[in-house]
Amino acid sequence: MSPIESQRLLIGQMNELKQIAANERIAPANDIGISEDFTQVVRSINAQQNLASEMMRAVDTGESDDVVGAMVASQKASLSFSMLMEVRNKILNGIDDVMRMSL
Repeated sequence: MSPIESQRLLIGQMNELKQIAANERIAPANDIGISEDFTQVVRSINAQQNLASEMMRAVDTGESDDVVGAMVASQKASLSFSMLMEVRNKILNGIDDVMRMSL
């Protein structure tokens, strides 16, 4: 793809986004509220934690030899939980900042 073609493509995409933004109201991607989104995320992270725990138990009892898979699942669950806590902390800090604003 030549630079001119890529620029035309980008300009076309920008014009499409400009038309979308010009609409009075942009419809959300889904009708689910933020509380339902967080509930789904927490359930997903819980499922990852349960899977990692089950895989570690299977390795500990000798039912499975997949030590690497269990460790990867454990790290994935740990990282997901850490990310959830960081998002929660950022939201709480934002709420605190809004509460401290003077009117």
